[in-house]
Amino acid sequence: MFTGIIEAIGSIRALTPKGGDVRVYVQTGKLDLSDVKLGDSIAVNGVCLTAVELPGDGFWADVSRETLARTAFIDLKAGSKVNLEKALTPSSRLGGHLVSGHVDGIGEVIARADNARAVQFTIRAPRELAKYIAHKGSITVDGTSLTVNAVNGAEFELTIVPHTLAETIMVDYQAGRQVNLEVDLLARYLERLLLGDKAADGKASGLTESFLAEHGYLKN
Repeated sequence: MFTGIIEAIGSIRALTPKGGDVRVYVQTGKLDLSDVKLGDSIAVNGVCLTAVELPGDGFWADVSRETLARTAFIDLKAGSKVNLEKALTPSSRLGGHLVSGHVDGIGEVIARADNARAVQFTIRAPRELAKYIAHKGSITVDGTSLTVNAVNGAEFELTIVPHTLAETIMVDYQAGRQVNLEVDLLARYLERLLLGDKAADGKASGLTESFLAEHGYLKN
């Protein structure tokens, strides 16, 4: 588990095809690796990866086909900057929100505009994720825990303060950028709980307006 508070900006040093998937070498910059051991988890742009080698200034990790298919990791290359966060420990401060490091989908930055000293971004999420994104709710973008300031269909707005711009790769975001999205864990579990016994039905595809009306969650 992670908090979505980025600890360092690293960079991709190498991407090596291996047995049908990819092994990646992440140079970790100022991230303190003194307490990291083989098998530990590190979030790279919000993707939970396992350290399989620790050469000193970074770590090697294996990236599965599933991860390549479901995240914007496929767009990274040697030299790409990435957000880094080590996994939570029992004594960690929970400064953001609970983040699993399991990306739900790929979003796209569709607008960037100055807002006083901050920067406002508009991001379009996949349609199937829109129901989990709420005004003033939490969302993780490339591993960064952020607050949603406005929602319009599958598009949402973020206002990013100077500190976050300086400490994450968001400073480089421009329209057209692909980003990893992870919705709030509570929203996903709430949907499953509301399905009740129907969750065990293999045909259950999630909450629909008709389902909510049938069970008294919507009023005429």
